Amino acid sequence: MALLPDSIKETVGISRNVREFNPDPMRAVWMSALFPGLGQVYNRRYWKLPLVAAGFMGLGYGASWNNSMLKDYTRAYGDIMDNDPNTKSYMDFFPATVKEEDLDKTWLTNILKSRKDFYRRNRDLCIISMVGVYLLAIVDAYVDASLAHFDISPDLSMEVAPAVIPDTRTRPGLGLQWALRF
Repeated sequence: MALLPDSIKETVGISRNVREFNPDPMRAVWMSALFPGLGQVYNRRYWKLPLVAAGFMGLGYGASWNNSMLKDYTRAYGDIMDNDPNTKSYMDFFPATVKEEDLDKTWLTNILKSRKDFYRRNRDLCIISMVGVYLLAIVDAYVDASLAHFDISPDLSMEVAPAVIPDTRTRPGLGLQWALRF
């Protein structure tokens, strides 16, 4: 469109008053807080939406899986700690050929407790990480909207030149002077 002369643009009806998109940072924050990833869509950074969604889906799956394992080990630990001979859910972790009399109860109790604590910790870390991804999406939406029109000039130059370094005590020294221009 920029290659067409103004007379052809006016004949065809192409307007020169094209409004440039200027995202509002606070609106991006509220949209991202409403639904994670919506702030990235508002900022027209569509490629970030799958990253936010994958983060939530992966961490959600991890929290769900660790929670189901936590339930299994909590039930097994509770069954081995009570004195009821009818509750033996801890035997579900072993093949059918293993007999309960062959197991060391102290060892099994310690293993069940450590695994229960392990899966609780992992579930909690997944939930905390989901909060982190949520906050990261909000911050990213704000920064992206704030820097939408930040000018990154391709005219960056670096100048290196010899320099004389004055020294009042002895004779002057020689060195390099380095300057960045942007």
